[in-house]
Amino acid sequence: MNKVKLLLDFVLNTAASLKGTGVQLIRIAIFIIFIWIGGLKFWNYEAEGIVPFVANSPFMSFFYSKNAPEYKDYKLKEGEFDKAKHEWHKANNTYTFSRGLGIAIMTFGFLTLLGIWFPKVGFVGSGLVILMMFGTLSFIVTTPEVWVPDLGSGEHGFPLLTGAGRLVIKDLSILAGAVVVLADCAQRILKNRKR
Repeated sequence: MNKVKLLLDFVLNTAASLKGTGVQLIRIAIFIIFIWIGGLKFWNYEAEGIVPFVANSPFMSFFYSKNAPEYKDYKLKEGEFDKAKHEWHKANNTYTFSRGLGIAIMTFGFLTLLGIWFPKVGFVGSGLVILMMFGTLSFIVTTPEVWVPDLGSGEHGFPLLTGAGRLVIKDLSILAGAVVVLADCAQRILKNRKR
């Protein structure tokens, strides 16, 4: 029984010692996700893919020239090209907005990563990530495409998420991670003030 207790204590102490590493891994994960997703915003297929979210958002729809639900007639599959639909997206400001959003997303990720060395910078970055996550999570309420539509199967609506809905709900984990990183930065800032 003593060997089991010793092994359990070893496992628990090892796991407890990983807290600091875990916080750093969250920073790195946010950085990778935000650099990658932000970079994808420069590709037309990604810009076209976020149109339902932006067009239906009361906080962002003003960035577009066209009103919802007009975009539904101009949806493209990932990798598809249709000249008329592409021109509609150009007129809608789809690509310009997406590129600006991409720059913002990459900046938030980079600032969060810098929190490894500069807690004040990381505090700002993780705070911006938190604000952004509240914005993206609002799409669950504002975007009709996040719920399975009624197409006859009898399986539709809440709580049945589409691919778009499943993509959005995952942002809860980024929000939680950003709160942990924000708290870590705040603790380090306070500790540095006492010196």
